Amino acid sequence: MSTYLDHAATTPVRPQVAATYADLATRVGNPGSTHAHGRHARRVLEDARESVAADLGAHPTEVIFTSGGTEADNIAVKGIWYAATADRPEGTGLCVSAIEHHAVLDPAQWLAETAGARVHLAPVGDDGVLDLTALAEHLHHDGARTAAISVMWANNEVGALQPLQQVIDLAAQHRIPVHSDAVQAVGRVPVDFAASGLSALSVTGHKLGAPAGIGALLARRELGITPVLHGGGQERGVRSGTVPVAAAAALAEAVKLAVEQRTEEAKRLEELGGQLADAVPVTVPGAQLQGPPVGGGRLPGHLMFTVPDTDAEAVLFGLDSAGISAASGAACQAGVNQPSHVLSAMGHDHLAARSGIRLTLGHTSTDEDISALLTALPEVVQRARAAFSTRRTSRPTTMAAGTGGQR
Repeated sequence: MSTYLDHAATTPVRPQVAATYADLATRVGNPGSTHAHGRHARRVLEDARESVAADLGAHPTEVIFTSGGTEADNIAVKGIWYAATADRPEGTGLCVSAIEHHAVLDPAQWLAETAGARVHLAPVGDDGVLDLTALAEHLHHDGARTAAISVMWANNEVGALQPLQQVIDLAAQHRIPVHSDAVQAVGRVPVDFAASGLSALSVTGHKLGAPAGIGALLARRELGITPVLHGGGQERGVRSGTVPVAAAAALAEAVKLAVEQRTEEAKRLEELGGQLADAVPVTVPGAQLQGPPVGGGRLPGHLMFTVPDTDAEAVLFGLDSAGISAASGAACQAGVNQPSHVLSAMGHDHLAARSGIRLTLGHTSTDEDISALLTALPEVVQRARAAFSTRRTSRPTTMAAGTGGQR
């Protein structure tokens, strides 16, 4: 039987959620139609909206359904920046943390390249937590020209929780809206949109046990958002397109279950994660847990280890051959053999940033999964280290002039 330790990438669909989706997927009706079938679809959609809002501390009118976290992040980063710069032309700055998911980093870079946004990457410490002093210093000098800030609730690679309340307090001094990618946080830590003071928040279903392809952006009614997608004007005119009713209902069901079970599940995952945190460095000499300590400022059951003298791809291949699924970072970057930008931002060198192994637990994780990993890992790492050593010693020590060398 295979062992799945990549819940941060996507988690199995919950049976109850699958049943909700299957029941509604065969029912016809566009929620924009006025006939009986359309009205039924509209009722289901609005019930889902009210459910998500209630579970995440929002007003139903603040819930904008999207195709997932990436679209929600893009709408927030681009839409808020465009709206803010239209009202305040001098406000061309965009501040994001250096460890954001690429769904935030890439739109920010796109705005810099196509619209002249001055993007500031706020640094983090060696624990993967935002450097508040550096952020405060930046806002002190550039706050009046910063149109928006985006800082994730919890990092998707090392699991570090970010000091969002302090970020929001700093931003409030300059009346800057703050968006947070909470894709990894919902269902793992308490998330209350109204109490947070955030202007916008992103969530996705497939991290919670819903099918992929559905998510939501929570956005204050008074927040200006310029649409980045145009068409029928659905979802407050911010996100045009027919909303998939069955998927929205599945998202609502998944959010409800995750929030209801959060306290008990977090405790269980914390215990399982603690076993990994203790055992992996013993089983694999030199392996180091990255980010905050277990039980202090990190997501439960979310761990990343750097394994010296290995390349993460080799370790992951070996684990996969042993029937164990793990990751080296964001699944969206899978297949791209490059250093982790998160570990690099935390101060690790090129080799260390290529050696990170992410182990993330979820609602199907068991003690047997931990045992399977710890049984397979020593031999997998030994082989990966042997291959790494062979590659290093086989590299030429001299280079012809003008070749540019190897990286």
